[in-house]
Amino acid sequence: MTRPAVLVARAVFGDIVDRLRVHFDVEDNPEDRIFSKAELAAKLAGKAGAFITGSERIDAEVLDANPQLRAVCNMAVGYNNIDVDACNARGVLATNTPDVLTETTADFGFALMMAAARRLAESEHFLRRGEWTKWSYDMFIGSDVHGATLGILGMGRIGQAIARRGALGFGMKVVYHNRSRLAPELEAPLGARYVGKEQLMREADHLVIVVPYSAASHHAVGSAEMALMKPSATLTNVARGGVVDDAALAAALRERRIAAAALDVFEGEPKVHPDLLTVPNVVLTPHIASATVATRRAMAGLAVDNLIAALTGGTPPTPINPQVLAR
Repeated sequence: MTRPAVLVARAVFGDIVDRLRVHFDVEDNPEDRIFSKAELAAKLAGKAGAFITGSERIDAEVLDANPQLRAVCNMAVGYNNIDVDACNARGVLATNTPDVLTETTADFGFALMMAAARRLAESEHFLRRGEWTKWSYDMFIGSDVHGATLGILGMGRIGQAIARRGALGFGMKVVYHNRSRLAPELEAPLGARYVGKEQLMREADHLVIVVPYSAASHHAVGSAEMALMKPSATLTNVARGGVVDDAALAAALRERRIAAAALDVFEGEPKVHPDLLTVPNVVLTPHIASATVATRRAMAGLAVDNLIAALTGGTPPTPINPQVLAR
């Protein structure tokens, strides 16, 4: 009996890929090349499933070129690289990796927020340039985190984990805006207060953005929203590139309309808007919020669990479009 074939589109932990080899004929990518759209479509020829990351775009054109494809399993919680409607129409299961990265991403988001508030990147660059010659009372004065107002845009799993860190660890007041209000039993332990988006922008001392990317959330934080923020406020984005208007943010930082920002995600990444590279009051990291050994292994392992289940008659743990399973 011929075994199903699968593609592992990017380099990943070898022992986790070996789990797939038990069940399938595996074509992997140890050189970690980024496939063009045409290359990806060609690589998927004859494949029943694919292990993908955010760098692989699965859309109608790719799916139509590969009608035999049954499952695409994303090693990420976000899935804006997958056209879910196109998958639904063609009966292709899509999965992601939620939960396993929540706490690690929240750690990093909070670290970025603190780095922006206390001007860590600016002060380190100053020191490395050899410009530190004396102490002064106003050298790199930042803003307090403890007791400040933490504003969260997008109060899902990661947003709630960041809120816990702020409220319980730093005595922060938590305000948030979300598509829907949390249940009272989730709000109460955090002292979290649901507000409108404009009020969130006005009240937050430190704004952290954790809203999923979609057409509706594109540039959800742009010039108009930043104009509402306090001049002393910071903005941190660990959501997805495109939720923040990076050009507008660079202008607000340069003109000191907000105090500082910290970004782990960017529009068009891995490219970064050149204006962001010229302003000192921003912390920039290359999409590494989930980058610990334990968490990345858990993400890869969950993607493999999904792929094995999808192609061997099991129940994938974290389907994005579970209605396809009913077919």
